[in-house]
Amino acid sequence: MKCHISNSVFIGNIDPFLRSFDFSDPSFLEISTHDKWMSVHPVALAMIAALGMTVPRGNVHFDDISATSGHYLQRMGLLELLGIDNIKPIIAKDPSGRFVPLTVIKSAAEQTKFITDMMPLLHLDKAPEQAEAIRYVVSELLRNVLEHAAAPSGAIVAAQYYPKTKRISIGIVDTGVGIKQTITQSHTAWTDAEALRLALTPGITGTTSREGGTIDNAGAGLFFIKSIAVNNHDFFMLYSGQSLYKLHRRKGEVKYLHVDPFHDPHALKEDMPNWHGTVVGIDISLEQTKSFTDLMKVIRTSYSSAIRERRKARYRKARFE
Repeated sequence: MKCHISNSVFIGNIDPFLRSFDFSDPSFLEISTHDKWMSVHPVALAMIAALGMTVPRGNVHFDDISATSGHYLQRMGLLELLGIDNIKPIIAKDPSGRFVPLTVIKSAAEQTKFITDMMPLLHLDKAPEQAEAIRYVVSELLRNVLEHAAAPSGAIVAAQYYPKTKRISIGIVDTGVGIKQTITQSHTAWTDAEALRLALTPGITGTTSREGGTIDNAGAGLFFIKSIAVNNHDFFMLYSGQSLYKLHRRKGEVKYLHVDPFHDPHALKEDMPNWHGTVVGIDISLEQTKSFTDLMKVIRTSYSSAIRERRKARYRKARFE
């Protein structure tokens, strides 16, 4: 396998990075980087880490890192996680207030500990409203991996705080069965794109065909997370199989939430390199004006309304057709 880290890899321009993946030889991973500068979203590092964990130890090769920002890969824990020890070490710095390095989560206990430790590292204990949104996002995404992905390597997660733009960027990645296999346990999706659409639709879960899901799996998590990004005018991406869904940032007040994710301003690519698993990336602004409590009320109202309408539609179809 091969991948290339260009000088800038963020959700808005992540397509070239994703298309650099070559999965032809799954026993080996070769990573190349830009020779002068790198600015990388945590989701990209989590993807590289996830791939590297699928190959035998010692079969990950890094080209010489000559970029002045190359030390970032080491500080985020990528080199250590992949067993790369032939690159000159740097002086470690206190990560407090800047980033949460790559972390592997395989159990509910590890999930709880990670979220607890993450809050003070990013100084979110001083911003309770924003902290609630981020805690919810990370909790839901990790729970999805642990309960549905069947990923031997668990979930790989990392986060970064950018003080100039006052945002937190989060990446959570797994190399499990992927969304299409999960969602088609109870629903019909012939393509990866159809599976992403269903996964982002409120009340649909792979655990049951029942509208609204079950008590434990209500089909709400990804819809809620996407809705948080919509309301805060933030980036969001979901990638699984050969399909990539990217939410576009939009200006102006959000007056209502779309039930169908394809009705939101977005980009959909259906010809991406086939990712065996699921990739989620999100940016969350720390300058959001609406409180998390108010935001969740709006999202829950949209969720409940969507479930009621689909149940009514199903009832009418069963009765009159």
